[in-house]
Amino acid sequence: MKLILQRLSDNGTSTLGRLTADGFQCVTLEDTFRAVKEYGKTRIPAGRYEIKLRTAGKMHFQYIKRLPNHVGMLWLQDVPDFKCVYIHIGNEPDDTSGCILVGSTVVNANFISESTVAYIKLYAIVVDAIEHGEEVTIQIIDNV
Repeated sequence: MKLILQRLSDNGTSTLGRLTADGFQCVTLEDTFRAVKEYGKTRIPAGRYEIKLRTAGKMHFQYIKRLPNHVGMLWLQDVPDFKCVYIHIGNEPDDTSGCILVGSTVVNANFISESTVAYIKLYAIVVDAIEHGEEVTIQIIDNV
């Protein structure tokens, strides 16, 4: 299964995009582009990454308490110069720390809404594919 993230705009604080996966579509919010990585404030490079489930770490245990069907974080593999990059719940740049946030709608250039709703839908699709032995990847394309 292949997820496709098209980055559509970058305002110097955050990057908005559109994510599609197996007929599902949502919006995304990431940190801005920076030529020199600044910890927690820089989006990951465009490219293709495999997604696996990570069953360790603080966020994993927080999500277990919050979401009844949580079995692991959606973890992007082998992102150059980044560790523990996830697709997860959040609404604004302070929530990203280099990760990809998903939501249902764009409120403004620095805020997406209904993140939990979008995440639960996307999560079910991705986890189902992984549990059925499919390789799941995300292709991130810069259109900005």
